[in-house]
Amino acid sequence: MSVIVPARNEEACLALCLESLLGQEGIDFEVIVLDDASTDRTAEIARTFVKRVSMSPGEDAWGPTNNGAAGVLARPHVIVISAPPLPENWTGKNNAMSAGARIAKGKWLLFTDADTVHKSGSLARAVAEAEEQGAALLSYSPEQEVRTFWEKAVMPVIFAELAATYPPKKVNDPGSPIAAANGQYLMISREAYDAVGGHTKIAGDLLEDVAIARLVKSSGRKIFFRYGGHAVRTRMYRSWAQMKEGWTKNLALLFHPASSVACLRLAEAGFIAVTLAQSAFLLLIRTVGFRGFATMPLGACLMPALLATFAWSIVLIRLRKAHFPVSSNLLSIFGLPVFAHLLLQSAKLQRLGDIDWRGRQYKSTKKPAPRWFVTQGGLFLIAVLLCVLLFGAMIVAVSLTPHLRRPSKFETIGRYQRTHYAARNPFCPDTLIGDALPHPQS
Repeated sequence: MSVIVPARNEEACLALCLESLLGQEGIDFEVIVLDDASTDRTAEIARTFVKRVSMSPGEDAWGPTNNGAAGVLARPHVIVISAPPLPENWTGKNNAMSAGARIAKGKWLLFTDADTVHKSGSLARAVAEAEEQGAALLSYSPEQEVRTFWEKAVMPVIFAELAATYPPKKVNDPGSPIAAANGQYLMISREAYDAVGGHTKIAGDLLEDVAIARLVKSSGRKIFFRYGGHAVRTRMYRSWAQMKEGWTKNLALLFHPASSVACLRLAEAGFIAVTLAQSAFLLLIRTVGFRGFATMPLGACLMPALLATFAWSIVLIRLRKAHFPVSSNLLSIFGLPVFAHLLLQSAKLQRLGDIDWRGRQYKSTKKPAPRWFVTQGGLFLIAVLLCVLLFGAMIVAVSLTPHLRRPSKFETIGRYQRTHYAARNPFCPDTLIGDALPHPQS
């Protein structure tokens, strides 16, 4: 196997990635690190791993030579090179990976990001699984590490949406047109890579992992994609600024139409927020005894909250497919509108054609998407919010009508009758004008 690691300004995580790779067993492999014009210590860190690896007499990077003992696995060979100058209409990552593939010697090529950590024995198991499945391309979705508030709130929402849009069962089905892969761990056979044209065919694609998967699947070869938390983990972003830049560059390319998906998630967040606010408001004015609200039934106050709980339960069921901790899933109520914002911002950048990623400017060829308010998702958002508001008004009207007005009817009190009027008797505050007094003499 040849493990290809493109790296641009990855001094914070590259060492951990390479340490996890060099600790692999059960397979012969080489590691090729592509320094993509880094301005930090990325190249320096990578070269320290070249010095750590020393070849014993009688072996090369691919196993024992004729003078060595048979059946002994070689130590991994680490190569660090600088990516070639960036050609026109190429992305930096595609250029680096293409350069690494050209010098790779392995039967399998593993493209993996510099922020990944590979668990012991995962390379050998991945090759065995690919051969068992008869797949020309195998890709794992890594376990995602989330630590900050916004990582925990937003990442589960995005990965749940990915799981719903690209279900592994359909991705792995040769009869389905859906194709997907995760560029953090994408392993492809050398034969398939060369046959589909490699990264040369997708030189300017900002969504290179999905593009490669589509090329392989359209060629009639099998792809295998699943969650791979047992094999690899990663922390994609370490700050809100990194997360915003990273997702807005290609999020709209993953979901179509982006505006409809954004509005559907806004509708979910809006429904839950408005119904909870309705219950909180009704409970507050019931507690303080504002006008007739003191006699409002408690069940009527809690009804909107029950609807919000039901809607939130549906969201949590969907989030389970993203494989995040329960604590992160619970925070994702705040992530729904943020996801919608990132998706709409990404769609805007795609329309304008100016995308900034890792200090480089890229031009998008994506056609302009329809405005959000004329899409099906936009109409659904408006309809949901109107229904929520009307539902709240209905609860208030039904619950408070008997308590806020005095019916114009006769009530029998003993053998006398009295008529209820709205006007109070100024001479006797406890009675109404027109009330019959309890004694006939009066």
